[in-house]
Amino acid sequence: MEEKKYFIHESSYVDDNVELGEGTKVWHFSHIQSGTKVGKNCVFGQNVNVGNNVTIGNYIKVQNNVSIYEGVELEDYVFCGPSMVFTNILDPRCEFPQRGKEFYVKTLVKRGASLGANSTIVCGNTIGKYVFVGAGAVVTRDIPDHALVTGVPAKISGWMCRCGEKLSLSKDPESVETDKCTRCNREYTKNKLTVSENK
Repeated sequence: MEEKKYFIHESSYVDDNVELGEGTKVWHFSHIQSGTKVGKNCVFGQNVNVGNNVTIGNYIKVQNNVSIYEGVELEDYVFCGPSMVFTNILDPRCEFPQRGKEFYVKTLVKRGASLGANSTIVCGNTIGKYVFVGAGAVVTRDIPDHALVTGVPAKISGWMCRCGEKLSLSKDPESVETDKCTRCNREYTKNKLTVSENK
């Protein structure tokens, strides 16, 4: 008998036609639905639901009480904090249900982004690389790479290094600046609202 290269807690359900990568762990009372592809070394905490046909990269961490609906895609190293929320329909009505791929609005969360506890990501938006969404924030528009966003609706309140340290770059939408991370010494250039790592 071939040994499984992933872990599924006995209280959880993983449907047929699901791909789980090596080293992935699915903990208590979670459900991963048919057609979903999960990369390697991911961790799904307690009471996580992953809808049909979701694509999830490698080294993802999903904390307790998160639902990842069809139409959401997570690239590598995304962190989903406890009880944060995704949506996949912009105008839901119980009386007039919208089911099927043609109704779902795509949300893309790029590599290394962190979505804080109780934050909400309104569907149809792209969360850039290494973005940090503060706890309780409501994202209603695309977020550029390395931005720190907070509030309702979420607005840029700073900039983040790849390693998670806050940079000293300003919020000025017209400025051109450089900064070095005090934790890892990576260097960044800000050109208006575009922040990129200097190679």
